[in-house]
Amino acid sequence: MTATVEGPDFIALQVRDVPAAAAFFEERLGLRRAPGGPANAVVFATGPIPFAVREPLPGVDLDGAGQPGLGVALWLRTTDAPALREQLVAAGTEGVTPLQATPFGPSFSFTGPEGYRLTVHGD
Repeated sequence: MTATVEGPDFIALQVRDVPAAAAFFEERLGLRRAPGGPANAVVFATGPIPFAVREPLPGVDLDGAGQPGLGVALWLRTTDAPALREQLVAAGTEGVTPLQATPFGPSFSFTGPEGYRLTVHGD
């Protein structure tokens, strides 16, 4: 028998300032913290895959990285992409792109905590 991977099971962004990154996701995107979690991270009650912001792992130098997450496409789902986009624009979020039609519904990208580029899609 060969062992296989079922798919992504947990996603975390490594950040320098965990409280500030957690506040961004709570205040601007409406995520809610999951109960418990490790001391060096904030885990959100997202589904089907848990999402977190955490301190960098040993050996990770975020100051030496050009753009965090370069090469990784992180898409977040929402029930109302146009409304969320307007909320982010009104809150002064950097790098919010225009809505565009995709096979996954309307989408847009923006700059999240510490320079991560994130994409939102939904209805």
